[in-house]
Formats: sequence, structure tokens, C-alpha cells
Amino acid sequence: MADGWLTTHVLDTARGVPAGGIKIMLYRVTGNSHKQIAEVVTNADGRTDTPLLKGKDFRVGGYELVFCAGDYLRASGQVTGETLFLNEIPIRFGISDETSHYHVPLLLSAFGYSTYRGS
Repeated sequence: MADGWLTTHVLDTARGVPAGGIKIMLYRVTGNSHKQIAEVVTNADGRTDTPLLKGKDFRVGGYELVFCAGDYLRASGQVTGETLFLNEIPIRFGISDETSHYHVPLLLSAFGYSTYRGS
């Protein structure tokens, strides 16, 4: 049985605060097929209340997180208008070790983002 787990968090680097209230969807990716397996919203600390994947659901394979950043950026007053430079941000990654902790954070501003494998 897998002992690993997947977590994420979002930091608003423009304002220097956690980004609460961002909807995140998690997909399992096989070739061109995407199957949604989770949907969560970040809490006031910019984190999810529980891991996105753990136990028997945490397995080797391809995944994609989609961060719905547009509503957050509008609500925080960082952007206006109907068409945004960043609205939905997809991050595709792979899990190769079912016994490890995978942490995939998003560092966000209105006109750029970055990610890394955290701890």
C-alpha cells in the first residue's frame, strides 16, 4: 500500500500573503485523457485542509493541477476586465514514488507564476 501523499499551497507573491479561496482541480492524466479526481478550495493559509491524494489513491502516474486564479486575482483587486493574462493555471507533473510526499506549490502574481517540488 502507498504511504505517500500529495499537497499544495498558493502564495500571492505580489502581495506577500497566502492566497485563500482559490479553487483547484486535480486530474489523473493518461496520454490525452484527463480524469478529474479531486476539487478543493484553498483555506485562509493558502493550503488545502487535507492532502489531495493519499492512501490507495496515491499512485505512480501523470497528474495535472489546475488553479483557478482569475477569480482570486479579481477579488484581490490585482486585475480587472473580462480577459485576463492568467485565469486558469495548469501544472502537469508526475509521481514516480508511491512512498514519498509530493508538494506542488504555486507562487502567483497577476502576470506570472512559478512552481517547484517542495517538501
